[in-house]
Amino acid sequence: MVAASFPGVVVVRNGTNRGFAAANNQAAALARGRYLFFLNNDTLVPAGALRRLRDYARAHPEAGLIGPRLRDGRGRTQLSFRARPTAGALLHRLSLLRWTGLFRGAYRRYRARGSALAGTRSVEVLMGAALFVRRRVFRACGPWDEGYVFGGEDMDLCARVARNFAVVYHPDVEITHYGRVSSRQRNGYAHTHTVVGITRFLRRSGCPRPALWCYKVGLTLDAPLQGAGHALQWLWRCGRGQHAKARRSWRGLCAIGHFLTRGLVAFWKA
Repeated sequence: MVAASFPGVVVVRNGTNRGFAAANNQAAALARGRYLFFLNNDTLVPAGALRRLRDYARAHPEAGLIGPRLRDGRGRTQLSFRARPTAGALLHRLSLLRWTGLFRGAYRRYRARGSALAGTRSVEVLMGAALFVRRRVFRACGPWDEGYVFGGEDMDLCARVARNFAVVYHPDVEITHYGRVSSRQRNGYAHTHTVVGITRFLRRSGCPRPALWCYKVGLTLDAPLQGAGHALQWLWRCGRGQHAKARRSWRGLCAIGHFLTRGLVAFWKA
C-alpha cells in the first residue's frame, strides 16, 4: 500500500523482525534531512505538527530530543514522559510486594503520574512512540543501541542524549498514539523483550548489583503467580460471559507463559 500510494517514500522490507532499534537505525541511515522523526506505526500526526517541532528545535538549540504530548484514540492524555526506572520502582509492580506499599513512592516517581498535563520541560525519558531529533545530535549521541530488541532502547537513547543536551517534553504539539495496536498481536514477544530491555537498561545505567539481583529473583518468583491470576481471571470472566475482558486476561496469561518458557534465560543474562 505504501509503495503504491506514496511512490516518493523509500520502503525497506526486512526478511525478519530486526527489532525497534535496528529498524530505526536503518531508516536514519537512509534519511537525508537535517531532522529525524522516529514515529511508531500506530500513530496519527495532525497537520502542522512536524513544522511546529522543527520550529521549536530551531528556537532551542540546547534541546537534543523533543517529544510531543501523546493522546490515545479517545483523546485522553497518555504517559508521554517518565523518570528513569529504578529497581525499587520495578519491585513495586510485583504482586508479592505491591500490597506492602514499600516501593510505591519510587514507582510514582518513575511513572510521573499526572505530570503529562504540565508545560514544556526537561525530562529524563521521553516515550519512544514519537521522538524528534537533529541529525547531528543523533550522530553525536546515537545510534540506537541494537542490543535492545523491543523495550528499554528509548531510555538508553534519552540517557545518552542527556549527557550533552536537554531532553524536552513539548506538549504544545500533540500526536494520537493508539498504543499497542501492533504489539498486542504478538503480546508474548512484546512483553518478554520489554522486561529484558528494561532490565538491561538497569544494569547499564549503574543499578547496584544487589538491587538488580533482588529484582530478578522477585520477578522470577512472581511471574508464575501473575500467570495463575490471569488464568483464574480468564475462567471467571468466561463463565460470566465477559468475552472482551476474558480476551485481555488470556493475552496476559500468554505473555507470562512466553516469558517463562522463552525469555527467562535472556532476562537473567540481561
